[in-house]
Amino acid sequence: MGIKEITNIKDRIINGGVLTKAEALELLGNPNFGAFYRAANEIREYFKGNIFDVCSIENAKSGACSEDCKWCSQSAHNNANVDVYELVDTDLAVSMAKKNERYGVKRYSLVTSGRAVSDKNLDQLCETYNIIRKESKIGFCASMGLLSKEQLYKLKEVGIEHYHCNLESSRRFFPEVCSTHTYDEKILTLKTAQNLGIGICSGGIIGMGETMEDRVDMAFELRNLNVQSIPLNILNPVEGTPLGKNTPLSKQEILSTIAIFRFINPNANIRFAGGRNMMKDFQEEALLTGINSAVVGDMLTTTGSSGVAEDLKNFRKAGFVIPENK
Repeated sequence: MGIKEITNIKDRIINGGVLTKAEALELLGNPNFGAFYRAANEIREYFKGNIFDVCSIENAKSGACSEDCKWCSQSAHNNANVDVYELVDTDLAVSMAKKNERYGVKRYSLVTSGRAVSDKNLDQLCETYNIIRKESKIGFCASMGLLSKEQLYKLKEVGIEHYHCNLESSRRFFPEVCSTHTYDEKILTLKTAQNLGIGICSGGIIGMGETMEDRVDMAFELRNLNVQSIPLNILNPVEGTPLGKNTPLSKQEILSTIAIFRFINPNANIRFAGGRNMMKDFQEEALLTGINSAVVGDMLTTTGSSGVAEDLKNFRKAGFVIPENK
């Protein structure tokens, strides 16, 4: 595929067209990576402008997870060294929410390990959100597993704007890395949240051994679900997990994945997430390949970046605008 063909596809998407899977695979196989990445950035500029969306997460329940996800240090099936606690201290959660608000972060999410948060813990976490609401104007998200309609409704009532549940990979590849729950259970959770009027956030992890076609399939699945917030995690191999010795992805694979997600999901917030330390030497290039948002701060069990203030400084340096909280 030549530069002219890349430009034609980009123009078609900007004018309301969509990318096909065949075109996606052809784009990924073309040698004109510079043109491919520039086109992805132009799509981002057209649909999202230079506004950069930032959110943060807090590990609200850590470790002892019943699920056997091969990438995860919190799984009880794995042997990683990770903190184990039932629920985050309320005062700490409130303090972190207020700190993030002062930095200009828009939304704050409590994240729990496990297949699904218990009703008892959900009630406690909803009370934590209520306390934060009294002391802060920061928006709320949540990531608490495969919840029921009734549980999701409780979160909606407390003011959750977005519910997060990653697809993680393609439908084909997912059973290779998790056997204790299914792809369809994840999709049901997302659709249930949507039906309740809650925005959804869903993405995945790259570098687990999947093919580039698997990543394309995940991107199309997210498009079909109309996901508007797509976190892209890069596997940070953790000792004690089955994927702990995986070879890190190349710069080209990472940038090409970001670019193709932007082509397939032009209107979405394509979001830096976990594993950003894996591309610290070329983060600015990644910011100009389709990214327009980020999860800032530490990423549950691994350090996400150099700190929230430094993150925001780097995003602004790349030409993005981060609106102030009001």
